[in-house]
Amino acid sequence: MTFLIIIIALVLLFDFINGFHDSANSIATVVSTKVLSPIAAVGLAATFNFLAFLIFPLKVASTIGKGVVNPDIVSLNLIAAAVTAAIIWNLITWWLGLPSSSSHTLVGGLVGAGIAGSGFGSVIYSGVIKIGIFIIVAPLLGMIMSFVISVIVLQLVKNQTLSGVDKWFRRFQLLSASAFSLGHGGNDAQKSMGIIWVALLAANRIPKDSLVEDYLWIVLSCHAAIALGTLFGGWRIVKTMGQRITKLKPFEGFCAETAGALTLFGATHFGIPVSTTHTITGSIIGVGATKGLSAVKWGVTSRIFWAWILTIPVSAIIGAGMYLLFNAIF
Repeated sequence: MTFLIIIIALVLLFDFINGFHDSANSIATVVSTKVLSPIAAVGLAATFNFLAFLIFPLKVASTIGKGVVNPDIVSLNLIAAAVTAAIIWNLITWWLGLPSSSSHTLVGGLVGAGIAGSGFGSVIYSGVIKIGIFIIVAPLLGMIMSFVISVIVLQLVKNQTLSGVDKWFRRFQLLSASAFSLGHGGNDAQKSMGIIWVALLAANRIPKDSLVEDYLWIVLSCHAAIALGTLFGGWRIVKTMGQRITKLKPFEGFCAETAGALTLFGATHFGIPVSTTHTITGSIIGVGATKGLSAVKWGVTSRIFWAWILTIPVSAIIGAGMYLLFNAIF
């Protein structure tokens, strides 16, 4: 029982770090356009991170809990190893200022720990491949939608004064930033719910046929943890997301956030754990591309892409190592 409590606390710590690490996704555009101060922006983002539990069905939680590794081989040691690996990689990329994916580092940790414990047959490859495909699809969707939305907006406001456009989109950006934070909370908090749920199943503390939504305390604690993490903010990453990829104006921030929110809403609806980091990065690139390819700082972007590519395999290696360590200790 004590080890189970430690694991639940570890998962909530991961959820907190997820919010801390990914807060830049929600606030970078609205801060860089100076629509909100950093403190006001994280307050807004944290509020909608928490309120997301009222909106979305818990399909992503089910995917993480039972769609990455075979639930029959899941043990508390495996879960502890996977979550520890995810925390380690999140902190490394936060320190380096790289907006990597908390979702994919958790998936990588589960895969690595599962292989170390029960071999390659323990991995549900169809689920992992689906998640892997969306490493490309999510930012691509965000990029295409933000490009299209930007072109439409530019046509609609072409006869308006610059000051008038700026004034209106400062207001609209409050809505788009809120929507993106809602999508962030809806998709990301569910990943931690899925891990706590499968940990309780592994410990035989809940019935095998139970559902995540049967346990309101799991839902609320995970949303609270990610919201608190967002409040503390990941300031190292804000600068990368908000200014180093491309310079943003309020209407561009609105277009990027709207495209990102729509992508997250769709993925959450279909139970696909995607990266909010990948999504908003693709959306920002799409907005920048409307000003020409030279407006996007591809040197910075290539570093981000490498972080994306390395996240699952590096996390898997760390997860496997942590599993062997925990097995030796416990």
